[in-house]
Amino acid sequence: MPDIARILNNSRTIAVVGLSPNPQRASYQVADYMQAHGYRVLPVNPACAGQQLLGEHCHATLAEAAAAVAPARIDIVDCFRKAEDIVPIARDAIAVGAGCLWTQLDIVNEEAAELARAAGLDVVMDRCPKIELPLLSR
Repeated sequence: MPDIARILNNSRTIAVVGLSPNPQRASYQVADYMQAHGYRVLPVNPACAGQQLLGEHCHATLAEAAAAVAPARIDIVDCFRKAEDIVPIARDAIAVGAGCLWTQLDIVNEEAAELARAAGLDVVMDRCPKIELPLLSR
């Protein structure tokens, strides 16, 4: 079981892969919440690349997002993609030196988790940081 409290308390930068520009979508709501609680959110969505989402430049790839914050790193890669899309995201998270691969509710990909863990990343699957963060203060 990953130490979610440690991950959230020690993280400052979250790349949200699949961040939608639609405020009604869960990805937007979660990113907005995390941003309001002091995290820097880096939008990653090739369909919106170059646009501003939540006041941040949207990147086409995780590598572009990582380059934009270098020499700092991406602490959490929060994935709003289908389970079958997570393996390439895990590989990208490893390549950019991210600290954690996080998949949202109902998104589980054991192959991606194994790859990320083997590379030293923390892995959180089937959880939502917007739900987990308020639990830390209890």
